[in-house]
Amino acid sequence: MTSAKIWRKMPEYYELVGKECEKCGALFFPARPICKKCGSSKLQDHKLEGQGVIKTFTIIRTPIAGDDVLEKIICEIPYALAIVQLSEGPCLTAQIVDCEADEVVIGKNVEVVFRKVFESGRKGAICYGYKFRLSE
Repeated sequence: MTSAKIWRKMPEYYELVGKECEKCGALFFPARPICKKCGSSKLQDHKLEGQGVIKTFTIIRTPIAGDDVLEKIICEIPYALAIVQLSEGPCLTAQIVDCEADEVVIGKNVEVVFRKVFESGRKGAICYGYKFRLSE
């Protein structure tokens, strides 16, 4: 991921900011320029609460091959990758952290956390973003 893209995507990755349609009230994450429900281009930023529920998931057990990967994703093997439905409605894909893989279950509540996502090369940019952890 380039530095320009990191800066452009910062509200999404660092603050979980999506878009809300001013016409019909639909919420979207990630942000989009046009409402997919009514076609309006009048969208405003909407900071999502970061609370949700696991709708489905998979456990990744195979590490990324090779040490020379340009963008090294930061994760322990095995790790859970889930579709999370936020309390406001939008769904997103995210890693589930701070738990063992066998603790991840469909229907469990989760909350957003800020973590290191990947490093770009040995001396490149360190990129942060959202992940989720199990909550009460």
